[in-house]
Amino acid sequence: MDLVDRVRALFMAFPEVTERPSHGAPTWFVRDKKSIATLWPDGHHDDDFPHLWAAAPLGAQQELIAIDPERYFRPPYVGHRGWVGVRLDGEIAWDELAEIAEDAFRVVAPKTLIAKLDAR
Repeated sequence: MDLVDRVRALFMAFPEVTERPSHGAPTWFVRDKKSIATLWPDGHHDDDFPHLWAAAPLGAQQELIAIDPERYFRPPYVGHRGWVGVRLDGEIAWDELAEIAEDAFRVVAPKTLIAKLDAR
């Protein structure tokens, strides 16, 4: 399974998440309206490495960057909203990426969809 397929599997596992290209990159949405993450498999602008931008809980962006500034960064355009950038070159900690994906879903999804996720 390639990078796009593995990341896709993480996000498509959540209730009522859809995928469509946005700005030429795979992007995941809750109820086809609110974006929760974008994958840049070939990089974007000056960041010429594969990476993910994901919605994050309040304060998580700063915490993750402080813990591992080589892996996490403040992405352009959405970083001011607290989203976090995750480098996907080198060894990928898939369990951590799964947590980031779930956090992104929980930040954006309405309570009814979060309840569906918790009921699983």
